[in-house]
Amino acid sequence: MTTAAQRVVVVGGSGFVGRHLAARLSAAGSAVVVPTRRRESAKHLILLPTVEVIEADVYDRAALARLLVGATAVVNLVGILNESGRATFARSHVELARILTAACTAAGVQRFVQMSALHADSAGPSRYQRSKGDAEAIVKASQLRWTIFRPSVIFGPEDSFLNLFAQLARILPVIALASPNARFQPVYVGDVAQCIALALADDATRDQSYDLCGPDVYTLRDLVRYVGQVSGAVRPILPLGPRLSRLQATVLEMMPGQLMSRDNLASMTKDSVCDCAFPPVFGIAPTALAAVAPEYLAPAALHSRFDGYRAGSGR
Repeated sequence: MTTAAQRVVVVGGSGFVGRHLAARLSAAGSAVVVPTRRRESAKHLILLPTVEVIEADVYDRAALARLLVGATAVVNLVGILNESGRATFARSHVELARILTAACTAAGVQRFVQMSALHADSAGPSRYQRSKGDAEAIVKASQLRWTIFRPSVIFGPEDSFLNLFAQLARILPVIALASPNARFQPVYVGDVAQCIALALADDATRDQSYDLCGPDVYTLRDLVRYVGQVSGAVRPILPLGPRLSRLQATVLEMMPGQLMSRDNLASMTKDSVCDCAFPPVFGIAPTALAAVAPEYLAPAALHSRFDGYRAGSGR
């Protein structure tokens, strides 16, 4: 099947990875359906040709069945790093995977792509990793033609990782850093989106799981230092040991915005690095962090983006 012949339902399509995937699929001529609870949250996708944004609750089986009429594939990008209200790991990762795979089976949609996480494991150290592992098990147990992607931390202009540290560096005189030696192998959002798009059109990726990492490994302290240098806000870094890291996480998870949680800390006990090369089936040389990050972390880019946020909020 060619990419242009597809009608792809992208669940979680209004998010960080979703906007890149929707744009890539649209450029290739695929019809893309993005369900969202609030159309306003996906307004950045509305002007893309071949992309249809539909207000729908994907937990509502009847609404989901209507969405899947005529679909050739479903991509599940839904993921949360912290729980809030009804948005629990069990509901967002496990229950949704069960609902989506069952709906695809009932609707005759055979192709399914699941966004997981590096080192997802039902016996992992964090509830996040365990729920991602449970979701993988559900997908693999289905009769669908599935592909699972397991990226390290994803970077790009709208990321919530490097941009967070850039914001903190602008307002804090010192950055107290939990788990400073945790290791990451950041992967570019454009590469992740391209892999998903290519997998949808390639039967060779059926029933396969792929770990996705960039070319370079960093400690968390390395990343925070790099962000400070590129953004023009170099700050002293105060590394915290295990006990103070846990205390910081306990305090922060109770505050608005939940910058850190004890579950995040547990996830970082497992280094987010790959033990294999970038999957050769996709023919991609992964993009280096240093080739992209300065474009959106440089002082001028940050000022422009923050001005946009203020204008949008009326301040």
